Amino acid sequence: MKPIIKVENLGKQYTVGAIQKPNGNFRESITEILKSPFNFFRKPDEKDKFWALKNISFEIQPGEVVGIIGRNGAGKSTLLKVLSRITEPTLGKVELYGKVASLLEVGTGFHPELTGRENIFLNGAILGMRRGEIAKKLDEIVDFAGIEKFIDTPVKHYSSGMYVRLAFAVAAHLEPEILVVDEVLAVGDAEFRKKCLGKMQDVSKGGRTVLFVSHQMGSIAQLCQNAILLDQGSLVMNDKANKVIEFYLNQNNIKRGTYHAPPNSSEKVMFIKSAIVYDENKIEKTSFQHDEEIHIDLICSAKEIVRYSEARLVVRDARNVTVFTADAELNLLDENTKEFEVSYRIPPNILRPNNYSLIFVLFVPHQLTIELIEDAVFFSVFDGGTKYAQSEGMDYGVVFSPCESSVRKIA
Repeated sequence: MKPIIKVENLGKQYTVGAIQKPNGNFRESITEILKSPFNFFRKPDEKDKFWALKNISFEIQPGEVVGIIGRNGAGKSTLLKVLSRITEPTLGKVELYGKVASLLEVGTGFHPELTGRENIFLNGAILGMRRGEIAKKLDEIVDFAGIEKFIDTPVKHYSSGMYVRLAFAVAAHLEPEILVVDEVLAVGDAEFRKKCLGKMQDVSKGGRTVLFVSHQMGSIAQLCQNAILLDQGSLVMNDKANKVIEFYLNQNNIKRGTYHAPPNSSEKVMFIKSAIVYDENKIEKTSFQHDEEIHIDLICSAKEIVRYSEARLVVRDARNVTVFTADAELNLLDENTKEFEVSYRIPPNILRPNNYSLIFVLFVPHQLTIELIEDAVFFSVFDGGTKYAQSEGMDYGVVFSPCESSVRKIA
């Protein structure tokens, strides 16, 4: 199958602190010379140059929904601008086989002096649509944006949220073959983001291609089949969305997923030598999908087994709220035990997407704390594609509820 987007050895170089000279516009050139004559004529040094993108190559097939992720400054927005023909590449080439609608920044593609209605027709004309085709979509666009009252007001008077509502409605409804959406959706409220993600799913099911940049991993996991990871302008990974997300979160997680006891711990009558977090395949990890099992193993040493002692696991979320506590009684160990293992298993679909820390305690209930280790191990859980991913930012509680529900007709 012929790709709808083909990128080969793409590179984009910028010059730090230098003026980007206007292309062929005499009036703009004179303006820039008067504003900053030294910078305009100064030849930039090599140290002033940096590559926002370098050696990027990939192909996207028609109908694919592809997420683009990475830390701030990784080159995500630059890539979308090049793909949208807003910015010219320095090296390499981009081949597009379809009309592109872009939603990259608030107000992109809108003329501030024109009304919302006039901008809809302007955007449609840019996409090569006839006036009659645009008119058929007009009511649907206005209804989706929810700004009917202001549709005949110049968009320069719109709030950023109104801009985004109308811009997304136009981009999604005027049927481009390729829809490019940046993190600009974050400007909207949670319910509008949910609406937009649902619309992007509909667009993709209709056979159109979607490129979506977001820092919300749940949205990427639910919406996208594949994902591209960028770091410092380079393509790090191009694979199935969940694989890329997991790699990114593990790579980006600077906090430890293991614990090792300090040297002076051996002075205690009982102590935790080490702890590790891993998945059901015994692979050490610091990030998990919401529907994965999470295993925690403690290796403990003892000069003697303290009578009635227990090992406690406390799971806390990023707000330092205790999610749950689990205790393991140590009475089954005989008095000659010098080393033992305590294992915990957190079932799938329990922890909601969040960052978690673990507390380990060896204690005798109501009598004695033998050892207490706070923030011993850290891990994160991300949404692998639930309906809640469409509404990230809303509080759906601490855990996934096992509550059952039923509906029956009574009249």
